[in-house]
Amino acid sequence: MRFSQRQGYSPTKDAIQTESMDDALRNSLWNVLQVVIWDTHKSKTPYSYTSHSNLFSLLRTYWSDYFKSPVDQIPHKIQDTIKAVRRYFFESEWYEVYDFMEFSCNLLGQSRSKFIALCNEVLEQEVSGYRLIDCKVTPITSEAELAAIEDSLAATKDNSGANAHLRRALELLSDRSSPDYRNSIKESISAVEALVKALVGDSSATLGAALKVISEQAPMHPALNRSLNSLYGYTSDASGIRHALLDDPNLDFIDAKFMLVACSAFVNYLRML
Repeated sequence: MRFSQRQGYSPTKDAIQTESMDDALRNSLWNVLQVVIWDTHKSKTPYSYTSHSNLFSLLRTYWSDYFKSPVDQIPHKIQDTIKAVRRYFFESEWYEVYDFMEFSCNLLGQSRSKFIALCNEVLEQEVSGYRLIDCKVTPITSEAELAAIEDSLAATKDNSGANAHLRRALELLSDRSSPDYRNSIKESISAVEALVKALVGDSSATLGAALKVISEQAPMHPALNRSLNSLYGYTSDASGIRHALLDDPNLDFIDAKFMLVACSAFVNYLRML
């Protein structure tokens, strides 16, 4: 916090930015694009034509797949092309800026991790209610929750089933136009199911049976064992708790986020056994 804010001369940010984006946040996100993308421009010839730039492939993808515009409308000079992207960025709605950051992230190669790290620094500093996880702008409320989700994605790289379920749960939760909380919860639970089946080497095992085998091999605290078995209750068959849970018409972001974070934490714990 700056001196002026500590002393009360300037207001501090006391509200998480979730349905809006102030100038400081928008400017800072553009600066990330500047550092990671625009500053890396190099021309294959002495001329500053867009088609001669090492960024031409990325820019053409912007025009064809993001802007949905004819690629022959890309400005000839690289400076004009970047200005056109900049104009769109600063004239967009707040949620379109996040769409653009997601799209850009997915186009990056080796610089993707740097891009994500810089974005998250900005999002935290400007008190945004979102973080960039696996190139998805995701609603999040604490760094501990963010770490749990990120760690679970990294921990399941060698388990394609669990990893795919976690990524899908995150995608459904992060969809700002039509979030699907019910199926996000289902995918979060399925990630745990997939992992425990792999750990016991039995693809037909139920979550409850697999947890029993795991707890016999690596005894765990009774309270944690009860928590894991409570999670099993959510995975019961069509007449059980999961069916009732997923039929609840009042499921919201809090429910889905809780399940994603809880299941991510369980995944991280089980991977350490």
